Amino acid sequence: MATAIVSGALATKPWNGGNAWTRLSFLLGLRRLGFEVVFIEQLPEASEEAQRYFGLVCASYGIDGHLLSDGGIPQEVSSRVEDAALLVNIGGHLTVEALKGAARVKVFFDDDPGYTQIWHVSGQLGERLAGHDHYYTVGACVGSPDSEIPSGGIEWRRLRPPVVLSEWPVAVGGTRFTTVGSWRGAYGPVDYAGKWYGQKAHEFRRFIELPKLTAQRFEIALDIHEADSADRDRLRENGWHLVDPRVAAGTPEAFREYVQGSRAEFSVAQGIHAHIGSGWFSDRTTRYLASGKPALVQETGFSRSLPVGEGLLSCRTLGEAATGVARIADDYEAHCAAARALAEKYFDSDLVLGRLLDEVGIG
Repeated sequence: MATAIVSGALATKPWNGGNAWTRLSFLLGLRRLGFEVVFIEQLPEASEEAQRYFGLVCASYGIDGHLLSDGGIPQEVSSRVEDAALLVNIGGHLTVEALKGAARVKVFFDDDPGYTQIWHVSGQLGERLAGHDHYYTVGACVGSPDSEIPSGGIEWRRLRPPVVLSEWPVAVGGTRFTTVGSWRGAYGPVDYAGKWYGQKAHEFRRFIELPKLTAQRFEIALDIHEADSADRDRLRENGWHLVDPRVAAGTPEAFREYVQGSRAEFSVAQGIHAHIGSGWFSDRTTRYLASGKPALVQETGFSRSLPVGEGLLSCRTLGEAATGVARIADDYEAHCAAARALAEKYFDSDLVLGRLLDEVGIG
């Protein structure tokens, strides 16, 4: 049985169940396709909490996981990845050449289109992109005339975020439009080519009055700092119910329960995704769709490659968002069925990862 290495940030973001699923989707998806999977994360000086979370997630899903926190490479890790067929390096987090170079085919996967390319051309990523055979991005418009994102001399292929459908069955019920996210996110605003791109907070403020324009309930499992108390108060004043994401969605299981207990999703994108033409599509949203939950999300250019209108709706303005909420409410069951059908056709890990394997010559 061939071995596949997956690397990415897991312990780096403890108690972030949604982030964990982005890694699990590749691990479980490749395992479904017949690979022995090994997960490796580099995290110098990993805290006890980070180590505990890493171990918890790997144990819950039977993942052979290795957290490299002291710079050394244990013999058991070297022997496990020797002659591996594939490396999927999410965000280029694996930089140890002895491990990175062990795989016959090395794939860089970009889940932050716009940030990755701009940081690359400005020299901020160092050698993180070097040494890969193929470069994939979740940004469906990267490299096309519809996008302002620089290619940086790299031929970027597109890959939709995979979802393991057996882990995300259809769930009936739910009373709230929800989402899970961070008010500021991990990165600050970006200034590129004379344009300024803000954070998710800047985009959410444009839609903050949405609950008042509809008859639906809205909730966010929101990571928001005390320094943003004015924004938090304004969200509540406009009808948003806020819950702690570490409690509501801290583990993969809690995240799944939260998503599947929702009526639908409403969410916005980071400013760079929304306004630079990335075509970014959230893997979080794929899990709503797979669960049979309609999704209404801010347009990033993804509608150029995905059908919108049934099950999945896009919006650019507050008025379009209010119209989208009404459309979902008026024919809810049909939108639920369409959501699952979209997940099966476009995001099924068997199809998404199967195509990746074929393209890189492993299928």
